[in-house]
Amino acid sequence: MAVTTIGTTQEFFSIGEVCTLTDLKPHVLRYWESQFRFLSPAKNRSGNRVYKAREIELILLVKHLLYTDKYTIEGARHRVEQYRRSGALRAESRRALELETVRDLRAGFDELLALIDGRKAAGGQ
Repeated sequence: MAVTTIGTTQEFFSIGEVCTLTDLKPHVLRYWESQFRFLSPAKNRSGNRVYKAREIELILLVKHLLYTDKYTIEGARHRVEQYRRSGALRAESRRALELETVRDLRAGFDELLALIDGRKAAGGQ
């Protein structure tokens, strides 16, 4: 996964790209759009969803609230609203992006170590 590519100059992302960046399935994104009014991507001329980097950050915030902090949909909605009212929404969504990036890096590092350990074991036998 390449969450860190959100900071690129690319303005819009397809639903497929967002799925890759966030490690979510398209049906999950579409469901969340129905549950979180602030998740409403624009549509291109072909009628396909296109997401801005800011929306991807919000998706990662929702993912963090639901999967890591174990909020319900209603609880996550309420929490995001609290962040918005307090002016902390931008900072919290950035924090979710950073946490996801660290998780991705750690997973990649673990995979690399496993690969190296596997080669050592195979080569040493």
